[in-house]
Amino acid sequence: MAGSMCLQSRLVSSFVGGDRFIHPSHHPLHHLFRCFPGRNHVSMQLPKTLSGLTDFLFNKSCRNLDQVSMSRRKPLRPGKVSPPRPVPAHIQRPPYVKSRRPPEVASGAEVHDERGIECMRASGRLAALVLEYAGTLVKPGVKTDEIDEAVHQMIIDNGGYPSPLGYGGFPKSVCTSVNECICHGIPDSRSLEDGDIINIDVTVYLNGYHGDTSATFFCGEVDDEAKKLVQVTKECMDKAISICGPGVEYKKIGKTIHDHADKFGYGVVRQFVGHGVGRVFHAEPVIQHCRNNEGGRMILNQTFTIEPMITLGSYDPIMWDDNWTVVTEDGSLSAQFEHTILITRDGADILTQC
Repeated sequence: MAGSMCLQSRLVSSFVGGDRFIHPSHHPLHHLFRCFPGRNHVSMQLPKTLSGLTDFLFNKSCRNLDQVSMSRRKPLRPGKVSPPRPVPAHIQRPPYVKSRRPPEVASGAEVHDERGIECMRASGRLAALVLEYAGTLVKPGVKTDEIDEAVHQMIIDNGGYPSPLGYGGFPKSVCTSVNECICHGIPDSRSLEDGDIINIDVTVYLNGYHGDTSATFFCGEVDDEAKKLVQVTKECMDKAISICGPGVEYKKIGKTIHDHADKFGYGVVRQFVGHGVGRVFHAEPVIQHCRNNEGGRMILNQTFTIEPMITLGSYDPIMWDDNWTVVTEDGSLSAQFEHTILITRDGADILTQC
């Protein structure tokens, strides 16, 4: 795990019986990203040996900060982080939990047999139900650490493991990204405020398979500008999912998202991507959400995530000293939605919906 000046990447995605869920009472990741010393800017470096993702490094555009509305909301600041929550010994843990070293991105697509698909459906459904429940907790005065506690409890009550916990040393069981936080926000003592938006990113490890999903929620009375950003971000994800199917080029996902975001003058974050997911948390393919010229086509019975991060202003990210929390350079709002999908003969089957 890297310090504040040298970032390692965070690409950073028998069964539970029936529909009963319990509500609570080989490419090292550090080769993918770097930060510029003294500024904590995040830059992506993807060698051609991984997926050839180089074009977008030279396709950055500058946005006029005058276009970004000035909000009266206070800048996000880190709060106090409580200790990691315990997981019962009988619950199966992902292999990476025993090590604080960042795991590698698995080579090759996650393509499943019939049993694998059943497992993916189970983990995806649990993740969706946990996310739905977490969204009901979003209210002014609620601490993001309280959301983490509820998510953690619901996952372990249903026999799952919260995938983020211990991933490369991540200290909590869910990511909570508020306002200008693009992704990987660490739940802490900060209380949500009226007018906030918050992305909650849930991943569960159930019976050896990960289900990965996220959504952005409104806290109290949210202004129209924030509502529009969240609406368009979800539309970006939905439109991208709608074009998926066997033989479709991965690059069409990025074009679909980028084209829609451009209609509203929004920024598309380049440095964080979707990914194959299944028996491992992060696998190929790497799914870019911006326009790109990379090769590769979707395969029947493979699973991966689509998770666009869309901003009101600059899409350039800055990382906090915790080596996880990523915020927009200009402090503008960011929103994200994510689903795990299965490629079927008829298109894409969303595994992470209730």
